[in-house]
Amino acid sequence: MSFSSEVKTELAKHLGKSRHCQIAELAALIAFEGRIPVAESENRLLMQKYQLLLAELFHIEEIHTEEEARSVFSTVKMYNDATGEAEPEDTVKGLLIQQSCCKRAYIRGAFLAGGSISDPNKSYHFEIVCRSIPQAEQLRDVINSFDMDAKIVARKKYQVVYLKEGTGIVDLLNVMGAHVSLMNLENLRIEKEMRNSINRQVNCETANITKTVNAASRQLEDIHSFHSHWRLTRPSSVLS
Repeated sequence: MSFSSEVKTELAKHLGKSRHCQIAELAALIAFEGRIPVAESENRLLMQKYQLLLAELFHIEEIHTEEEARSVFSTVKMYNDATGEAEPEDTVKGLLIQQSCCKRAYIRGAFLAGGSISDPNKSYHFEIVCRSIPQAEQLRDVINSFDMDAKIVARKKYQVVYLKEGTGIVDLLNVMGAHVSLMNLENLRIEKEMRNSINRQVNCETANITKTVNAASRQLEDIHSFHSHWRLTRPSSVLS
């Protein structure tokens, strides 16, 4: 299993303690999917979290009726009472993510829907693919409210919010509540830094040895050259 999958597996089981946090996470799942997740979705862990939230918030396993769908959309503030229609949006209403705990839940939902983390043995890269610029800007701002430095880059028709520093990724795992994955990443970082430190030390010592050997070789050459020159130039009286 990839490190990214390990993080998502942990987060899929994580349930916010408060109802408002659960609603914020559900809103993120719907916003980043662009609809209510369906059973045929390839994102198994997203579906697992979606069903967990449905059971906790509405006491149902899946939506079967228009009334149930209306209840879900109304709860996440994506229902137009005037038209009587659901209006899934890319962004989440600010009212749902005012508190710090709700922001954490929102990021968690966004990551489950469209996020990934590279293999930390190779590089440090965290990203969440967004459906639009407004969605990316909202996500970036929410992440950066935790004193981080998330940025946005365009990739084909999508916008990608990303972090590249190991320290920032560790902090974001903590924000999302992926504490087991955080410890695993920290252990990998320590091992990686130790290997790099040892390699630097070995390279430094090797360079010093090479310099010493080269200096000694030059000295031997100088001595040999001196003796050769002395033999050729010494007075004949010395030879007799």
